[in-house]
Amino acid sequence: MINLPQDFSERMRIQLSEEYEPFLRSYEEEGYAGLRVNTQKISVESFLGMTPFHLTPVPWTENGFYYQKDEPVTRHPHYFAGLYYIQEPSAMLPASLLPIEPGDMVLDLCAAPGGKATELSSRLQGEGLLVANDASASRAKALLKNLTVWGAANCCVTAETPQRLLESFGCFFDKILVDAPCSGEGMFRRDAGLIDSWMERGPKHYASLQRDILSCAAQMLKPGGYLVYSTCTFSWAEDEDVVEEILFRYPEMELCEIPMREGFAPGGTPCGKCIRLWPHRVKGEGHFAALLHKRTDVSKDACVVKRDIAGGRYGSSQTRCGRDTFGEEDTCRKNRKADMPGSDPVADMPPEVLDFLNSLPGQPRKNCRYAQIGEQCLFVPPYRLPKSLRYLRTGILVGTLKRGRFEPSQALAMLLDANSYPNILNLSSEDMRVTRYLKGETVDLEAGDPNVENGWVLVCADGFALGWGKCADGRIKNKYYPGWRMQA
Repeated sequence: MINLPQDFSERMRIQLSEEYEPFLRSYEEEGYAGLRVNTQKISVESFLGMTPFHLTPVPWTENGFYYQKDEPVTRHPHYFAGLYYIQEPSAMLPASLLPIEPGDMVLDLCAAPGGKATELSSRLQGEGLLVANDASASRAKALLKNLTVWGAANCCVTAETPQRLLESFGCFFDKILVDAPCSGEGMFRRDAGLIDSWMERGPKHYASLQRDILSCAAQMLKPGGYLVYSTCTFSWAEDEDVVEEILFRYPEMELCEIPMREGFAPGGTPCGKCIRLWPHRVKGEGHFAALLHKRTDVSKDACVVKRDIAGGRYGSSQTRCGRDTFGEEDTCRKNRKADMPGSDPVADMPPEVLDFLNSLPGQPRKNCRYAQIGEQCLFVPPYRLPKSLRYLRTGILVGTLKRGRFEPSQALAMLLDANSYPNILNLSSEDMRVTRYLKGETVDLEAGDPNVENGWVLVCADGFALGWGKCADGRIKNKYYPGWRMQA
């Protein structure tokens, strides 16, 4: 059994009362493993009809499933094709609570490694914009990879502090997710190493950080917008107290009722509309979530930048944004597509790039504009974005132009399938050549393969794209991205 800190155990005994003993026994049980289906690429029904794994539904999300831990879910070609994401079941809850609509401007403020951001991207259905941010540049790189595998085109990945985003965007977003850094109490069963971190930096350390993050998020939310605040901790100081303070400081914010499901528990007073997941009540780890709404029946003073967020328990000095980054005076306006040179996706596109993209029956240009930086050819979201931020990605890298030759990117491949490129090698996921391809090896064509022409080939498994190859005389030279290759 896990050796829980004494201070933590005593607090939980008081917090849970008669439920403390069942809670304690949950640490003797094995945790649960889950995956979430990528509905951008495949329907849940189709996925269940083709997957070899034994799956059972996660009750609080329509596309989440438990899998058996002895099943090789991270080595199956469908995983490399981005058909699902491995995610702890309770962690699927926050993104499912945010009422995303196609066309929304969405911010995932603490997004790495990308489990929640990928789901937000799916629910946008290729419209609007997702800004996925993590203050750590190294963590944001993992976020970038996961969004690329997922096939997320209409997104930006940034590595900035919440305060920098607030200063640059102002009151910009329709929906915001804050899965805040926390003491990790709800994950002790899953990762006992978090206990050492808890003893070094407990709830008080994180509560101050969470208040600042949530304060920035509240100010970046448009009137009428929705915000989900979540943690994987049991601490009132990090959960109810943080929410209560934000409601006090921002009277335009209000708590929304979250539908209760079997095993859910309400938050503590006055945050009874919040919910908690306890490991002795549900098949998952500990989690807390609150859904907040910014009312529209408030004065224009609701859209201000409260810059002194660290000063005082509830006090702050307020300064109205004199201008926003987008060249408009009203920071709460409905965002319009950029009216600038290059906003036409075909304008200024080199003929080599245009010829390649014209070969795609389902051209991945929707809601994007073409841009080029040196050799890099990109499709970027058609919105005026702040120029002063640290971007790891805006839109997608379509490919590179080298000496008049266009080379398509791995990111472009992840937007395609067997029906969206004319020259494909579509293999069964059980074909050993798929594994060889994912390991970076050359692939030979065999008798019975459909006709594959020389040149760029999209290699697919069961109809879903894995990456590129270059065919010459019956052999396909591997162009799968080296950093993603399957390890032996």
